[in-house]
Amino acid sequence: MRAPERLLRATGGALAAGLTVLAVAMLAVWALAFSNDDPGPRARLLVAHLVAAVLAVLLQRIADRRADRVGRAAAGGVLLVALVVSVVFWWT
Repeated sequence: MRAPERLLRATGGALAAGLTVLAVAMLAVWALAFSNDDPGPRARLLVAHLVAAVLAVLLQRIADRRADRVGRAAAGGVLLVALVVSVVFWWT
């Protein structure tokens, strides 16, 4: 495997892990807000982060197990999911 491909897969893995940590943090913030009768994050935001984290982890799993074009496409898909979450929910 060439260096650019290793970099793509490693970046995808880091982003998948980051999205998972972010989704768990959003869930914790929601639970804390709910217990204090505060509005907290809306359901759309919470569900979108959870779906994005699951999708990124599944794509990264494919990328880690396949050494062909499908693996490279899956690694690129992780980057795309992270970009979409960043732009849609965090870009202000």
